[in-house]
Formats: sequence, structure tokens, C-alpha cells
Amino acid sequence: MCKKNSNFARKIKFSMDISIIVPLFNEAESLPHLYEWIARVMKENKFSYELIFVNDGSTDESWQVIQSLREKNEVVRGICFRRNYGKSAALYCGFKAAKGDVVITMDADLQDSPDEIPELYRMITEEGYDLVSGWKQKRYDNALTKNLPSKLFNATARKVTGIHLHDMNCGLKAYRNEVVKNIEVFSEMHRYIPYLAKNAGFTKIGEKVVQHRKREFGTSKFGINRFVNGYLDLLTLWFLNKFGKQPMHFFGLVGSLMFFIGFIAVIVVGSMKLYALSHGVHAMLVGVNPYFHIAILMMILGCMLFLAGFLAELVIRNSPSRNDYLIREEF
Repeated sequence: MCKKNSNFARKIKFSMDISIIVPLFNEAESLPHLYEWIARVMKENKFSYELIFVNDGSTDESWQVIQSLREKNEVVRGICFRRNYGKSAALYCGFKAAKGDVVITMDADLQDSPDEIPELYRMITEEGYDLVSGWKQKRYDNALTKNLPSKLFNATARKVTGIHLHDMNCGLKAYRNEVVKNIEVFSEMHRYIPYLAKNAGFTKIGEKVVQHRKREFGTSKFGINRFVNGYLDLLTLWFLNKFGKQPMHFFGLVGSLMFFIGFIAVIVVGSMKLYALSHGVHAMLVGVNPYFHIAILMMILGCMLFLAGFLAELVIRNSPSRNDYLIREEF
């Protein structure tokens, strides 16, 4: 059955220019500064806007700060998770709540500059981009632990996705509202939102050089596990995009080839055994070598593990609860 996209989002007449979504975890110190900065930029450019803070289970005073900002200005909206789910969950709920014609995402650590918002908005509304991703051309992060892994990650992502962005995982991005309403961000797929948008049919993806600032408060949430998980997520997305709807095209072909090769190998090994017996030789070099059996076992286990991982991804993607998050409070 062919799934048709709803035209509901197209029929709504939005009266709001921008929705700004800020996912955060333990950023209480930076939030007041970020709010003041955003409010100044919005006022100078006469934008109508909403500022959606998504508190991803912070253990500091972040939610209390958001509540106090709400008391100052009703444009502030808040979503508070009961526990930490990750950035993808925060963006998913933020996208679901966004009402603006253009949706801007940015991090809460003050490393993304709100001064970039007017130009990002212009590129979406005037140049017709579906999505514009920031490019932190000059970075102030640690060169060895973050900059180098980021360059390797982005080079791989460009090769696999076919999207030529220098910084695919940049938190500062702008979207047409229709884009965020037609993509589903889950697990840790926030790194590949441009790829998700491309797969959903939104192909006009641009890039803008943006300012990167030094972190003023708190500590970085980046770890080596995110670098490793990023490659695994990229492989998953590529595989699901290629074979997610017709997995038999991959597994059927590979399985048939493996079975055919195995069948031929059985015939060859049997023929060799018969030949050896006919010449009075009771042992075969291949059969005696333990590394031969270990290699075969590793191949079988590798295939089984990969298949199990892929089937698990299919189950997760089709699970009705894959994007159910416990929200403690929302306004």
C-alpha cells in the first residue's frame, strides 16, 4: 500500500515567522544569556517568533530558569522530559511543537550565535532552500579530540549520503516548517537530519558559514562514544534507505551467493576427500587446519549478528512506541 503524505501542513496558514528550538541538558548558566541575545536579535529584525526550550532531563536548575524566562515573556515555551532521552528525542518533540514558517535549531551552550538567524531565515524564505546547515569553518574545540574526529566523520558522511556539507552535525540549522513535519528523528539520528530530509524528498539543501564561539559555561557533552555511534548510525541510515523497504534484495542475493559458494565448497571438499581416499591418504590438509574452521565460524557469526542488528532496526522503526517520551511538564 502506497503511503500518501498529508497535505495538512500545507493548508495551514502560519502567522509566525520563526520557531527557535533549543535542546538542552544542564545548561542553567547559559540560558538567561541565550534568551537575552535571541530576544534582541528578534526585536531588531521585527520577527514574530516562539522560543522552545526542550529540557532533556537536566539535573541542575535548567527547568527553573526556563520557567522564570516564561514569566518574563510568553514567547518562551518549554518541554521538560522526566529523564534524559538524548538530542534526537528533544528535537523530535520540538519539531512537533513548532508553529513558525521557518524552524531554527541551535545549541544552548552559547557556541551558536543567534546573530546568524536573520540570514538563515532569508535563505529559506527568499532563496527557497528546504534546509540550511551551518558550517563552523573556524572552530574553538580541541583539535585532537573533537576537530579531527569531526572532519573524518563529515568526510565519510559526504561520501555515503551524497550531500556535500562540511559540517552535517552542526546544531545551528534552518528548515522550512514542512520539512520538520515530514521527517522523523529518533535514536541518535539527529546527526543526519539533512540525509533524512533528502530521503523524504527535500533536496534543496544549502550551507552557510557561521560563527563558532568558545564555550563560556559548563562542559562539553561530546565523547568518543558519540563518534563511534555516529558511524554506526550512518551505516544504518544508508542501509535502511537502500534496502529498508525491500530487504530481500540484499539478504536474498547475499544469502543465495553464500549458499551457492557453500554448496560448491562442499562438492569440492567431498571430491578432495574421495580423491585422497582413493590414493590411500586418510587426512586432508584443509580439514586438519583449525584456522579454517575458526574462519568459517567467524563468517557465520558475523552474518548472524549483522542480520540480527538489521532486524532489530526494522522492529524499532515499526514500533508504535519508538518516539514515546515521558514529559513531566510543558507550556
